[in-house]
Amino acid sequence: MKAIFSIYDRATAAISGPRMFSLTLLLTRIALAGVFWRSGRTKVEEGTWLSISDTTYYLFADEYAGVPLPSDLAAVLATVSEHLFPILLVLGLFTRMSALALLGMTLVIQFFVYPEAWWPVHSLWAALALILIIRGGGIFSLDAAMLKMRAQ
Repeated sequence: MKAIFSIYDRATAAISGPRMFSLTLLLTRIALAGVFWRSGRTKVEEGTWLSISDTTYYLFADEYAGVPLPSDLAAVLATVSEHLFPILLVLGLFTRMSALALLGMTLVIQFFVYPEAWWPVHSLWAALALILIIRGGGIFSLDAAMLKMRAQ
């Protein structure tokens, strides 16, 4: 029995180190970024980077009308945010701020657009964002590289 606990303890130590933890944070960054990036890409004209589609403006005026901002402004802010913050997350640059921004978007979507989607969807997005807000981007991020450079 002692040998089993020894193997378990060594395996636990191996997967609990800073590299594995940072790989987990990298995966968390990519997962959250992917959700919002894909959503952002549906808001623009095909073949463009940020040319917001007429459909997007229509959706913000009609289906997302509960958002307490002018619909044209909300469409622009959402589209830009869903492109900017995922890029920053993947790079691990300003990770906490980017995750906080996407958590804010998640809460706006939850309260004003799709309140029935908390458990199946938004709770997962919030959990991913909170992990990044609390723990940062990890050692495999530009945040860590900048911190290292500032310390020199």
